[in-house]
Amino acid sequence: MLSIYSGIIILICVIVFKTIIIVSERENIIVERLGKYQRTLTPGIYFLIPFIDFAAYKQEMREQVIDIPSQSVITKDNIQVEIDGLLYIKVMEPKKASYGIGNYLAASINLAQTTMRSEIGKITLGSIFSERDSVNAKIISEIDKASDPWGVKVLRYEIKDIAPSQHVVETLEKQMAAEREKRAEITRATAEKEKLINVSEGKRQSAINISEGEKQKRINEANGRAEGIKLIADSTAQSLKLVGEAIELPGGNEALKMRIIDQYIDQLDEVFESGDVSLFPANLASLKGIVEELKGNKSTLKGSIHVDR
Repeated sequence: MLSIYSGIIILICVIVFKTIIIVSERENIIVERLGKYQRTLTPGIYFLIPFIDFAAYKQEMREQVIDIPSQSVITKDNIQVEIDGLLYIKVMEPKKASYGIGNYLAASINLAQTTMRSEIGKITLGSIFSERDSVNAKIISEIDKASDPWGVKVLRYEIKDIAPSQHVVETLEKQMAAEREKRAEITRATAEKEKLINVSEGKRQSAINISEGEKQKRINEANGRAEGIKLIADSTAQSLKLVGEAIELPGGNEALKMRIIDQYIDQLDEVFESGDVSLFPANLASLKGIVEELKGNKSTLKGSIHVDR
């Protein structure tokens, strides 16, 4: 008898358990009646018909983060890289998510990987880093269109890591080293060029300064010569003026003639003193004796001129 009561109590508990269902805020439940979709239960408490209604599917209604496994892809420039990512999705229609596809999570992962391979194959390795946002947007668009029958909304996709192969990494390091060396060579060449320009400018300025100095020196010398010539001309003019005034005086003409004779005799004497008489023609050699005689008689001539006055 006790076992019968116990069985009845257990049966009642099972019926109550099957009848009452509580749906939490973060999920929806798909109820089937005799194997056919009956309704979708939103958060709250519900009563089901025992052995006729049962909860067939429970769908997570919060945003879900799916880790997309790393995969090898080939870029447009035939470089192999390892790329993984994060996919953010949310169930918008629990009925479609339950009946539209067997496992929308696995389907989303496979679709994300397929779309990633397709999009990465259209761009170069360098463009992956600069166009990451564009690649993410294209992947979201493709997955969102494909997942619409599943009742799933793709919110965003993020490329997490981009890892080129070891060979590519070594090649890139060599390329960057070459670029750094190139920039260093350009910097050194520019510095050397600036140095040569500065030296050239210095020599040019020095030459200009020397030229200006020589020019100023020549100008000063020319001015000095001009001033000397002017002084000589002024002195000569003054002398000529005095000579002219002296000629006008009584006996001035005879004095002038005597002065000319004195200068002539002095110049002849210098000629004969500076040269060998034997080298001159015979008539010039006899002229020397005449000049000496004139010099001896110069005072006599001056005295006679004075007497005439």
